[in-house]
Amino acid sequence: MIHKIVKLFFIVMGFIALGFGILGIILPVLPTTPLLLLASFCFVKGSERFEHWFKGTKIYKRHLESFVRERSMTLKQKIIILLFADAMIAVPLIILDSILIKIFLILVVIYKYYYFITKIKTVPETIVDSVDKS
Repeated sequence: MIHKIVKLFFIVMGFIALGFGILGIILPVLPTTPLLLLASFCFVKGSERFEHWFKGTKIYKRHLESFVRERSMTLKQKIIILLFADAMIAVPLIILDSILIKIFLILVVIYKYYYFITKIKTVPETIVDSVDKS
């Protein structure tokens, strides 16, 4: 019973992340790639059927397939994701009084930049555009 509830939770969260990811395609404020990655993760955890469905969509192929396959992003994608995440982390950093939580959040930001700079390749816009159109 609990196993089914957890799977249902992941499926629902997958669709919520997918919805926000689609909004991110239209609105430059929302980062598309991390939301679609979250949707993909949730579908993998929730249902094999929804995972296959999502990986067959044009949205997945246009926005995630090249990232998943090549572990690369354009500089613009990286900047948008990093700035959005920084904005989300800044809220508790400003509001909370705990020095330990503030130190932890600063370490998260440092690690996030380290990961994006060293682990994810930066590719020119034209390479991603040509992969997206095929």
